[in-house]
Amino acid sequence: MSTPDAPRSGAPGTDPSPRRRGSLVLADRVVEKIAAQAASEVGSVSGCSGGFLGIGSESDAAARPSVDATVSARSVDLSIKVGIAYPGSIRRATTELRDHVTRRVETLTGVDVHRVDIDVTYLPVRDDTPRRALR
Repeated sequence: MSTPDAPRSGAPGTDPSPRRRGSLVLADRVVEKIAAQAASEVGSVSGCSGGFLGIGSESDAAARPSVDATVSARSVDLSIKVGIAYPGSIRRATTELRDHVTRRVETLTGVDVHRVDIDVTYLPVRDDTPRRALR
């Protein structure tokens, strides 16, 4: 005799085998938004805002960087377009960005990040940088 709390054999949702659980499909756009948010969490990185088709856009520290994602069965490739605050180490900033985005995307989606390409499209000057430091 079975108890009321015990799952019955054949009841929906009781078979733990992978073939019965179904599958989860993540759209590229979902991964792009997660990666863009993760990239915006890195202090020296900024995105662009305004403009039309990339013309007339301005660097904006509050804007998310542009991200393109290609999701395959087991991994994702990311391409990120960012601005890196100048003066500063581009190598250090891109390494921090790559590590942070990889960690956040893998944690939040469960998908392995295979590759992260970073295009530094502009170098916005920090507001606190003296004019002679730019020479």
